[in-house]
Amino acid sequence: MKLLGIDLGSREVKVVVMENQEVSQQFKVSTMSFYRDYCNFTGKIVVDLKKLGVEDADIKISTGYGKNNTDLEEFETINELKAHVYGVFYQTELKNFVLLDVGGQDVKVVRVEKGLITDLELNEKCAASCGRYLENMAEVLEVPLTELAEYSQDPVELNSTCAVFSESELIGQIAEGAKLERLCAGVNYSMYKRLDPLLTKFKGKRLVISGGVAQNKAIRDYLKQDYEEVISLAEPQFNGAIGCCYYGQLTGEAENRE
Repeated sequence: MKLLGIDLGSREVKVVVMENQEVSQQFKVSTMSFYRDYCNFTGKIVVDLKKLGVEDADIKISTGYGKNNTDLEEFETINELKAHVYGVFYQTELKNFVLLDVGGQDVKVVRVEKGLITDLELNEKCAASCGRYLENMAEVLEVPLTELAEYSQDPVELNSTCAVFSESELIGQIAEGAKLERLCAGVNYSMYKRLDPLLTKFKGKRLVISGGVAQNKAIRDYLKQDYEEVISLAEPQFNGAIGCCYYGQLTGEAENRE
């Protein structure tokens, strides 16, 4: 059985193909390019799978950011929470965990107990706690995200709760001569402080992180203060698309047994 999962993100579209219960193909396309170069609109969004290089799938599942943009012709749509939870099931085999997913424009925190979602918190209103914030601040500092992610010691203070005002604060710290390492640490710590209120009622034994922020070592280090175990997925940015495939695999197997 060949499965195709597509996660339509605000910045990038993630595509995963799974065959024989193994990921055989995965890649990303910018969201602009995906809709412009690989899609047509005829009442629903029709994906040119041949052009995308992923045709002949037996089961097609999609998820993503923005309800109106995930209605793809020939695809079953599942919500983001389900996709990301199933992605963790596939990548870790865990059934009890708290999932933190930080996307480009939203944050999801989900408690899963015995394989079921029992609680959740969402933030879809502010860029200051999302991946885009780190990208913007890295641009201000003129450093790659990979370098920014390394620094956690002696952070400068960035107190603003607004992404735009935080940039002004950061520029003020640069003007005052703060070292690059402290500036980067300040950005990472300010991100952690914005995530912390969402995580307050979920603190405990095991935290799984997905999304691009899972690759940020400094934020992982801060989160280790609050959890006994912090797990970064092997493929954090593809977790939603992987979850689509795994959900399709399980539902397909269930239908075949009936």
